[in-house]
Amino acid sequence: MSCNGTAATAFSAPSAYMRHRTTDAAPTLPLRGREAEMLLLRDRLRTLTQGQGGAVLIEGPPGAGKSRLLAEVSTLAMAAGLRVHAGAGVPGGHAVPFAPLLDALLSGSAPLMARDRLLTLSEAADQRFWLLQELQHELEQAASAAPVVIVMDDLQWCDEATHSALRTLQTRLSGRPILWVMATREHPHTGRARAWPMDKIVLRPLSTAAVALLAQDVLQAVAEPALLELAGKADGRPLFLVELLNGMREEGAITIKKGMAHLRAAGRIPMRFRSSVRHRLDQLSPLARDSVRFAAMLGRDIDVEVLAELLRCSPVELMAPLQEALHADLLTDADGRLTLRHDLIREAVQVGVPAAVKNLVRRQAVDVRLRRGAAVMEVAADLAEVAQPGDHEAVSLLRRAATDFAPTSPATAVALNSRALELAPADHADRPALVAETIILLWLNGHDVEARTMADNALAGLLEPEAEAQVRYSLARMSSQRSSTEAVRQCRLALALPGLSPATRAKLLTLQALAMVMTDDVEETGRAVESALRAAASCGNRAIEATAIAVEATVAFHRMDWQRAIDRQDEAVRLATDAGILHSLWVPESCWKSSLWSSAGESLRGLEEVDAGLREARSRGQANAVDVWSMHRARILLDAGRLADAHAQAEAVLAMVEDRGAGSAADVTALSTLGRAALYSGDRQGIARFVADGRWMMRDEARFVARTGAWMLALAADGENDPAHTMKYAAAAVAAGPGGRPAATPLDPADDVVFVRMALRAGERGVAADMVQVVEDRAERNPGFPFLAAIAAHARGLLDDDPALLVRAAEQLADFSRPIVRASALEDAGRTLTATDRKAAVDHLDTALELYVQAGALRDAARVRRRLRDAGIRRRGRRSSASGATHGWDGLTASELQVVRLVAQGATNRQVAERLFLSPHTVNTHLRHAYTKLDVNSRVELTRLVVEHDG
Repeated sequence: MSCNGTAATAFSAPSAYMRHRTTDAAPTLPLRGREAEMLLLRDRLRTLTQGQGGAVLIEGPPGAGKSRLLAEVSTLAMAAGLRVHAGAGVPGGHAVPFAPLLDALLSGSAPLMARDRLLTLSEAADQRFWLLQELQHELEQAASAAPVVIVMDDLQWCDEATHSALRTLQTRLSGRPILWVMATREHPHTGRARAWPMDKIVLRPLSTAAVALLAQDVLQAVAEPALLELAGKADGRPLFLVELLNGMREEGAITIKKGMAHLRAAGRIPMRFRSSVRHRLDQLSPLARDSVRFAAMLGRDIDVEVLAELLRCSPVELMAPLQEALHADLLTDADGRLTLRHDLIREAVQVGVPAAVKNLVRRQAVDVRLRRGAAVMEVAADLAEVAQPGDHEAVSLLRRAATDFAPTSPATAVALNSRALELAPADHADRPALVAETIILLWLNGHDVEARTMADNALAGLLEPEAEAQVRYSLARMSSQRSSTEAVRQCRLALALPGLSPATRAKLLTLQALAMVMTDDVEETGRAVESALRAAASCGNRAIEATAIAVEATVAFHRMDWQRAIDRQDEAVRLATDAGILHSLWVPESCWKSSLWSSAGESLRGLEEVDAGLREARSRGQANAVDVWSMHRARILLDAGRLADAHAQAEAVLAMVEDRGAGSAADVTALSTLGRAALYSGDRQGIARFVADGRWMMRDEARFVARTGAWMLALAADGENDPAHTMKYAAAAVAAGPGGRPAATPLDPADDVVFVRMALRAGERGVAADMVQVVEDRAERNPGFPFLAAIAAHARGLLDDDPALLVRAAEQLADFSRPIVRASALEDAGRTLTATDRKAAVDHLDTALELYVQAGALRDAARVRRRLRDAGIRRRGRRSSASGATHGWDGLTASELQVVRLVAQGATNRQVAERLFLSPHTVNTHLRHAYTKLDVNSRVELTRLVVEHDG
């Protein structure tokens, strides 16, 4: 290097570090959020005063506060009387070997070496060895007199000679009282610095609390939440945060009133920050500048191949321009991902670009990504945001994306379909299907009222037959759980329209067959299923075919042909899985299988299946499916002998349905479960509601709903020892079988035994005998389900008053998780044994009592105690509340205990729901019951009780 003034300029001006300090984040402000880092630096200064040197490397992105930490170290060192030399690398300074290091050693009031001597040694390459030796000697001498602190900033801009010298000097002088404190950016080329033996400080973004404190320091006021939200865009970097806040204050975007700082112009980036970014952009080459601008329009992450195609160049041609942007700190390369440095830069670059231009670029980027193999789901969000009305391709793509999202995120699917409808012109071919699919998606997402309004509005217009049929199909699907009669009506209206496509006709026939299950017309339903299967097979749509087979399985379940039901459902799932449509819009949930296992005596298996279904539905955001699974769960909890949990679950289901605007009539099973739990526990208020619900259900058009209501009234009348009304309602409840004989009670095969008992009490032995024959025939048709054989033995034992049969039934039922059903058999066995084998009778009655009490069936337990008293045995009872559960801590169920303990730990109802895989409505119900039992009115009181009880 010739002595042309370059070196002289580098060594004669104030140190680069000192020049840099004057532009860093206001050093007079308190240092926030760096307590742990300063603790380490103070410790190193303390050990330095004790004669031990060392090295600390501070890493962090621009604006993270590296220079501020170095300034703090320098201030502390000088305050302790230590000798401090500070320097820094500068952009473009690589051409001057050793310049940053020599700059540091010549700084301060007492330079280490004479300036002329340094210039002479640094000019010639053959003198650099001696320069290093000279520096080592001078540093040894200085450290012998007093500890030395050498501060080096911006190592990423230092030349290779400086890096080499720093490594060498640190190694050679490791035993001397010299502390090296250096700072560098996070950059792949700083790996050489990381190899040095030293302590490392990595500056992370400031915490939310630290950002709030720093904002308060800058503004001299407490920042409101909206302002702190904007401050979050500074990525937790002090320099950017201070620059952002000062700029906004200077430009009038912040007002301060009564010690609070308020945001006036939400989201506006200060001019000074935009000017700073624009200045950095202007220093780039044209292609690098365009790369940053296009990247800012496309989002934070950068797909180099997409960017290259938009700029009409190759990825190789972009390498140098992108490297420029990296050096300018506009981009960053972290973990193999190329991104804009942070959101403020992205927004500053975008300022001034017309929205139409941004949307055009982003729309072109969508096309590029699709051509390069991206899935429609990956580009859907961008497409929905930038597409313009009349964009036919966007409409079709958004519809496809909605279909893909529907199984996992109905809410996203609704948003995409709704956006597609906004973009679709009136004559768009997909518009009718879009309307129909959006209605279904709204319903699945729990927006029943909106869905029905959209359907009504669509039908009010002039629709082609195919379009009208699709809308009516959606209405039928929505109505299928609330009113099977309405669902059948909508299907028939649609099927009467001319010129329907085979696929639409097959879907309507399939849904009609599913709705007709509730009509109790076995022959007509059977014909409807056959028609649906033929239409589904001929239309070539595997989703419809899978649905038709699933409907056939549902019909087989209701006909008590359980093995066929399971086989056909497995076939439907296999077909749907092979076609990739297992969770499509058209395949109904297999909730009934969980009920089948419970009806077959395996309620625990049913609970496992229903809980798995609930988790799946919740993870996919399918509100309607959550309701259906929850309904089945309530019934299975009742079967499992968990009456309090069944009561809570049923209440939660009804609350969810009511919240959606569908009304409590939509869930017959939940209403029945709620009433049965009240009957078992002796809850007079609950029984009154049970009777009221049964009366309006008896008037329902759907035969199955009417039969269920009649059965509820029969159960209530039986509880009141009113045989005449009991049999009146019971006769209306059972389906008519061949020859006019009773076929089966609704909902649960175990209830057929209850029917036999009712008929015998009413003196109608012939009716009881007919039902026993039905029960035995059913067990014979389903040999793979031994629970049905146990039920048949129980029914026959009652009819014949046969203690041996009843004992055998009770023994068989011990293998199943239906404790109340088993207790009923034990009670009947004990009753019949009283006259012949008192000890066996007492044993059976005692076991029945224990099962009833464990389940919470306190009314049944009281009846068994009376039987034991008649046999000369007294058993202490449990005092029950109006709801059938005991008061106080001991009255809490296991589920209620889980909930109150989590609430006492500070969890919200939603957090408890997520932790226990329950719905928030169920948690609310458990908590309300716990409040009543514990006689508290607040979480504070509840927490106090939990702490006192649990210690």
